[in-house]
Amino acid sequence: MEQDYKAGSLTLAGAVAMGTGVMIGAGIFALTGQVAELAGPAFPLAFLFAAVISAFSAYGYIKVCNKFPSAGGIAMILKKAYGPSMVTGGAALLMALSMIINESLVARTFATYSLQLVKFDLPGIAVPALAVGLIGAAFLVNLAGNTAIGLISKLTAAAKIGGILVFALVALWASGFAWPSVFGDSGSSDGQDMTAGGFLAATALAILAYKGFTTITNSGDEVVHPKRNVGRAIIISLAICLVIYLLVSLAVAASLSISEIVEARDYSLAEAARPLLGDAGLWYTVVLAIIATASGVVASIFAVSRMLAMLTEMKLIPHRHFGMPGQIQTHTLVYTVIIAGLLTAFFDLGRIASMGAIFYLVMDVIIQWGILRHLRAEIGARAAILIASILFDLLALGAFVTLKAVQDPLIIVISTIGIALVFGLEKLYLGRIRASEAQEGS
Repeated sequence: MEQDYKAGSLTLAGAVAMGTGVMIGAGIFALTGQVAELAGPAFPLAFLFAAVISAFSAYGYIKVCNKFPSAGGIAMILKKAYGPSMVTGGAALLMALSMIINESLVARTFATYSLQLVKFDLPGIAVPALAVGLIGAAFLVNLAGNTAIGLISKLTAAAKIGGILVFALVALWASGFAWPSVFGDSGSSDGQDMTAGGFLAATALAILAYKGFTTITNSGDEVVHPKRNVGRAIIISLAICLVIYLLVSLAVAASLSISEIVEARDYSLAEAARPLLGDAGLWYTVVLAIIATASGVVASIFAVSRMLAMLTEMKLIPHRHFGMPGQIQTHTLVYTVIIAGLLTAFFDLGRIASMGAIFYLVMDVIIQWGILRHLRAEIGARAAILIASILFDLLALGAFVTLKAVQDPLIIVISTIGIALVFGLEKLYLGRIRASEAQEGS
């Protein structure tokens, strides 16, 4: 597997394609129904609020990358803020795990949409089996190297953006541009009322649809004129995704009541296409979902394996090759695929998304605090924006955890144990490394 880091090798358009490729694959197909279940009739607004929170979050990343435009992204930001510490390694691993969770989420979404074309009942194992199969195929594509990954990203980015826009506009046109469930027609909401806590929890989940912007920061000086274009690429990617998510949300709300969206939450876009566009719309939506989710998994697996390789080279996580040939990133690719496959096999979409939201928001609070506390003066960042970002994250995270503690306490327990294990094992590993280095130096 190639591992080429070439300065100036990624254009602004290429960086935007990379960011939107990860975001769209993870976002609108996987999360629309999940967000609607929590937010009720106002679910399109949850995507808007999530974009605002993500923009505040992106401010800190952009300021750091403008000052230190080397490739490294989140790992580099954390190391500059906290040094080679347990916090750096633990938070970086939380980000990597949230990305792996995202791969499982998208792979499951690929399977649920694909099976909408099957006219007969299949055993329950069909969804995880098909999803794990996609992860295996994405592994083979990644083994083919950066060129194959880049080609797939470029070919699918335009198809996804254009295809989803066509779906949204045609669906809205077919509905007569009427979306009563969004604007509070109680007759169409089927009793699914919005609460403040539910809306904030939905916003926390919708943030997952935008967190792909962080993959752009990992490229650093690989982007042409990084001090100018990394920030531009992030802003453009967020703006493109916001427009797409709002249009699609409105199109789904125009076709289905909230209770119908919730019932079909794992494949809500396909379900929305049936009454408005018939079988042709169903086929179009499913094929589009397959393209978007498959390419999203390929891009995300590459990003995670690369990030884990960086953490290994920074001596922040242990590494064992277990007799495997090739470079470190090839080995981390194998680990990424195994973890993603296990999550895909044993957790449903709702729980996968919940873990992803919790891990990501905890990690982002740690990053924003590190920038505020240790880097703000050096990079010229405004304290008010960083503090607002932290408060937004905590507000969304608090509402989400509170709601899930009632609805699904097990996922809160699993997520808490997972976070504790990450930081505990990281502390143990770094303690051994430092003890070994001290012995060698004495």
